[in-house]
Amino acid sequence: MSLPIAVGVDGSGESMAAIDWAADEAALRGTGLRLVYASRWQEHRLQAVKPTREAQGEEDRGLLAAAEQRAHTRRPGISTSPEETEDAPARLLVDVGSDSELLVLGSSALGSASGFIVGSVGQEVVADAKRPVVLVRPGYGKEGRAEHGEIVVGLDVGHGDDGGELLEFAFDFAAKHSAPLHVLHTWHAPAFHHREAEVRGERETELAALVRPYRDKFPQVEVTEDAAPGGRPADRLVDSAADAALVVVGRRRAAKGSHTGSIAHAVLHHAACPVAVVPHA
Repeated sequence: MSLPIAVGVDGSGESMAAIDWAADEAALRGTGLRLVYASRWQEHRLQAVKPTREAQGEEDRGLLAAAEQRAHTRRPGISTSPEETEDAPARLLVDVGSDSELLVLGSSALGSASGFIVGSVGQEVVADAKRPVVLVRPGYGKEGRAEHGEIVVGLDVGHGDDGGELLEFAFDFAAKHSAPLHVLHTWHAPAFHHREAEVRGERETELAALVRPYRDKFPQVEVTEDAAPGGRPADRLVDSAADAALVVVGRRRAAKGSHTGSIAHAVLHHAACPVAVVPHA
């Protein structure tokens, strides 16, 4: 039995975009949609403005009802499960994500020149999640936004990372969406490096070897491999994903504490399309 798609709900505009994306994905996969809201009691509100528990509970139920209605309007017939828990949002979402195929969250727009905001809850969830997390931008589903473009995955082949979990996720996602896949490996190389051609050939060979098993497993996926030196890898990845439907980045699981990584962090804040962060060894 397939796991459901989970989406964090808080009533914001970016949360509505996340619901739209998650509903589309649940419909495509034929799985359920969990609408999750954390309503930890705000002990430190001023008493003069602090609502009663009854009033707060009614507000919470209304928020979840509106989220469920939006999902059903977007994708009639999908199975939805509204879930409200009095807990810290990040902790709840990490727990929910562990029992879901994907956890979907919204991110706020700063502006076309500045990028996007991943709030403190989103950053904590991404850093601690055991399964993939997708961050969805405001405006998903509106005219002009790429929803049927290629899938882009950034892969590091130079530091002992076999890329298996990232490639499995990216190929599987591309296959489900009948979308082409662009596998990108880039590295910062000094100008006029005397071994540039040799290093590039080595990296291309390594990349092809890593991708080959997944080409065999997902023969229906049209794949482009790209190994080339450049500036900052994160900048190249963001540029390559300008018209993508999804960009996939990795996050190493930390032995202790939380960890996101500089490339994943930069892509989360600057890629215009939805971003999937896949934890890996």
